[in-house]
Amino acid sequence: MTDLAWIDLALTSARPQAVGALLRYFRDLDMAEEAFQEACLRALRTWPDKGPPRDPAAWLIFVGRNSGIDQVRKRAKTRPLPPEEVLSDLEDTESDLADRLDGAHYRDDILRLLFVCCHPDLPATQQIALALRIVSGLSVRQIARAFLVSEAAMEQRITRAKAKVGAAGIPFETPDALARAERLGLVAAMIYLVFNEGYSAGVPEKADTPFCTEAIRLARLLLKLFPAQPEIMGLTALLLIQHSRLAARFDADGQIVLLEDQDRSLWDRALIDEALVLIDKALRHRAPDPFQIQAAIAALHARAATAAETDWVEIDLLYQTLERLQPSPVVRLNRAVAVSKREGPEAALALIEPLAEKLDGYFYFHGLRGGLLKQLGRYAEAHQAFDRAIALATTSAEAAHIRQHLDSMQREAAGGAMFPAP
Repeated sequence: MTDLAWIDLALTSARPQAVGALLRYFRDLDMAEEAFQEACLRALRTWPDKGPPRDPAAWLIFVGRNSGIDQVRKRAKTRPLPPEEVLSDLEDTESDLADRLDGAHYRDDILRLLFVCCHPDLPATQQIALALRIVSGLSVRQIARAFLVSEAAMEQRITRAKAKVGAAGIPFETPDALARAERLGLVAAMIYLVFNEGYSAGVPEKADTPFCTEAIRLARLLLKLFPAQPEIMGLTALLLIQHSRLAARFDADGQIVLLEDQDRSLWDRALIDEALVLIDKALRHRAPDPFQIQAAIAALHARAATAAETDWVEIDLLYQTLERLQPSPVVRLNRAVAVSKREGPEAALALIEPLAEKLDGYFYFHGLRGGLLKQLGRYAEAHQAFDRAIALATTSAEAAHIRQHLDSMQREAAGGAMFPAP
């Protein structure tokens, strides 16, 4: 690893702690971010020659804090920041600061930062954008590209989010135990949403978007802060297993490959093994939550050597548990897949038909319904469902996948007869 590569990794790793501490000092998101950026610039100028500090986060906090104070002083027309050589020789100061940055401070600063990004007054899209910008340090351009909006539009979105945070008067104090318990779930949900933005992109060229990897990094960070929290274990395990399938989710032509058809040799076993340890540990707490249940379902798929060996009975039971914990038509829809494997397409179709009104605008509902109708030989109805799914597709890969179903139905139709017009 080159010096610059190491420095980049160190800056990325230290960002949540450093920005969180600077937010505590300045109580202003913009100032905390600007102070951190200035500290990073100084690190890039000094670390290659003088070597890395003992504690990069402590160094960045110290330099960033002085940079921010200097900006305040400049506005008041007072003295400037000390010379570069003074700031670069922080051995004694750095050691003192590093000693004071104990685990409690580290945890509280990062939690404060995450809680600010997850303020309930912010829409989910703004929470994600703010977290990716402030906590992860992604550029506005990167975030805009991932959201498929212009750079100017994303800049406005982040600016509005910061303004709402400021207007809400959020206290930049260490959250008490009750606030942590209440908002930890919000933080976990935000991380899951970040991951889902990348995972659900549905096209292979979007697989390198930073959303999935950043979400996993944040989940691991949260797990480091709360190592005994089963909900965070479940969240991290779920993300790891989902991400482990990345290389198998699309074929050479960029078409979607369903889970049961994926080449399991392409799955990342290291990620799966890490996840299995976490989910087994989480379930021993006997305090189930939606993330744990979803992770347990994903683990059953991961443990099956082939699609035929999948334990659909257990998956169905887990979905029933998930539905009790988190009643949702989407959960019922996912359960229908397990029911179709256990009891056949007719039973699964009966399960989802009552969801037609609630999920009429949902691509996956019509895709699954079309697939079940196809299995039952009800081709005309399946054709209608697939046409509706194509109309709701958000990516070219989704639309292409449905067209494959239509093509296969056409081939299966007796005598190659055309379907009646829907």
